Parts: sequence; structure tokens; C-alpha cells
Amino acid sequence: MALIMPLRGKTPVIGKDTFLAENATVVGDVVIGEECSVWFNTVLRGDVNWIKIGDRVNIQDGSVLHTLFKKSTIEIGNDVSIGHNVTIHGAKIHDYALIGMGAVVMDDAEVGEGALVAAGSVVLSRTKIGPNELWAGAPAKFVKMVNPEQSKEINQKIAHNYLLYSRWYTHPDEPNPLDQ
Repeated sequence: MALIMPLRGKTPVIGKDTFLAENATVVGDVVIGEECSVWFNTVLRGDVNWIKIGDRVNIQDGSVLHTLFKKSTIEIGNDVSIGHNVTIHGAKIHDYALIGMGAVVMDDAEVGEGALVAAGSVVLSRTKIGPNELWAGAPAKFVKMVNPEQSKEINQKIAHNYLLYSRWYTHPDEPNPLDQ
């Protein structure tokens, strides 16, 4: 069972049908929406400030979400995918965004709706990534615009796939549509 730990008078709030992996850690002032998945070895540490996560967000294995004391917060929209081993520190991520594996998104950065942050990128503090932009590198730089419909379709598909994957753990006896 995941470690869900109240701290400083704040208890994490976990939305309906949300999957928390057995060794995920959720501490303090954290609100997770419905149909989310928080995967193995992931830490959401709302000890020094709040973390708010929308619906159908997947936070993949080994990711860490944290903030600065009394300075930064984390706000993640709906249908967002946070790849394996991502660090988000006090940033805002809008709906349908995708943060690639191993990326770092620093304090007061903002990732726009449908935007893509490439794997291994480092988004520096106060960087503003616009809607449907692809950014890559360390430090991350603008690469190109992506088609809004394609971006939304791809990012929404990944988010929904992770909802399906989480069902394998919570409802193992249900038929698997991918086996059909």
C-alpha cells in the first residue's frame, strides 16, 4: 500500500479511481484528481507548499514533485503525462501536456496546453512554454510548434493508456482490451 502521510495539519486528498503504486509516497498538502495513476517509486511531497493534480494525470515511475517553501507550488491540469524519472519543482503544467522521461521542470516554469517537453530536457526557472510548443535540450529551448489536434490526440491517448494500465493492477480480472 502506498505511503499516504499527513503533515503539518494537511492530509493528501486522493480522487476516485486513482491508482497509487505500492511504494508511491504522497505527503502533506497534495490533491490528486480522479482516474490518475502515481507509479512505482514516485514521490509527491507537499510538505513545504501545495501540489494540485487534475484528472487522468499519470506520474510515471521514479518521478519527484516538490516545491519551495512559501514560494512555489505545483499545479498540473487534466490529461497530463509525466514520464519516468521526471522532476517537477514548483511549476505549472497545463492540460494535455507531456513531460518526457528524465526531464526537469524548475520553479515558476509554465508548460502550456498541449506542449511537449522532450526527454532529458531541463526547463529552467521562470521559463514559459507556450501551447503546442515542443522544447528540448539542457537548458530547454523552443524547437517547433506542433499541430494542436495531433498534440491533444497523442497526449490524451497516452493519458488514457495509463488509466488502462492502472486497471491491470486494480481490476486484474477484467478483460484487457489490448489483448483483443
